[in-house]
Amino acid sequence: MRNTERHRVSGANSLWQIYKTVSFWKVMKNFTIIQIARYMPFLKVKNWLYRAFLKMNVGGQTAFALMVMVDIMFPEKITVGRNSIIGYNTTILAHEYLIDEYRLGEVIIGNEVMIGANTTILPGVKIGDRAIVSAGTVVHKDVPAGAFVGGNPMRLIYTKEEMENRKK
Repeated sequence: MRNTERHRVSGANSLWQIYKTVSFWKVMKNFTIIQIARYMPFLKVKNWLYRAFLKMNVGGQTAFALMVMVDIMFPEKITVGRNSIIGYNTTILAHEYLIDEYRLGEVIIGNEVMIGANTTILPGVKIGDRAIVSAGTVVHKDVPAGAFVGGNPMRLIYTKEEMENRKK
């Protein structure tokens, strides 16, 4: 199970009540910064935008590829370690709005992690150091350090030990 906080709502679905959960002005600011960062060709500037304006915790030498979409409502709940790569058009979510509730969860991506293109990372997951997530994966649960995972639904392809043996 993902590590999320659940918040019940009544009446209309939770997305209809969005501005009861997050400020309109925060969403507008985040939207503007994220759109600039998505097309920013300079990785240092992109990381600075994420750190300074979105309050994300981003390690040194981490590379966010073109078109990465970080959570627009709660980007401050995203942590990415040092020297990691977040692949093209990946989406990192720290929230989910459902019919009767909304959920918030931190996303923690470790050091030297490789996330393939077009991956979706759901709220409340932790991806361990040196893990590899193949392209197009929906990360719906924690990924152990050093593991290679992929697919939808995500499954373990190789453990850390199996990955080390493959390198020999």
